[in-house]
Amino acid sequence: MFITLLIVTFIIALIVCSIAVKIFRSPIQSILTRVIDDTISSAWTRYLTFAMYVVGISSGVRIWELEKYITPSSGKETRALTLNLDRWVLEVYRTIIGTLEGIAWLLMVFFIFTLVAYVIVRAFEMRKSLEKQ
Repeated sequence: MFITLLIVTFIIALIVCSIAVKIFRSPIQSILTRVIDDTISSAWTRYLTFAMYVVGISSGVRIWELEKYITPSSGKETRALTLNLDRWVLEVYRTIIGTLEGIAWLLMVFFIFTLVAYVIVRAFEMRKSLEKQ
């Protein structure tokens, strides 16, 4: 039953990541094209897409949390927790929220750095336009 839970949480995290990547691909590409303005922006978009999958899946499929179903907890209990319907629903919910949370943090850091880069690019553009006048 544990292996099934692991596979199901992985598939759910993969689906959630795919949806998030589809939603944010165009804005990410636009931002990177504006900030970098070179052919390398497409490579950075691909890298960020890969990072979204890695962070999203690793945040959604929490192996250390799933271990409680195969190892007994420390204390009076000598058995591992049983996987019933309520625990399945809880783990699916945790997977979705964990995946979205990981992707949200990654995108927040990305957008903060690109905002700083955008301000720097704009400052250089304004300086060039003032020098031409």
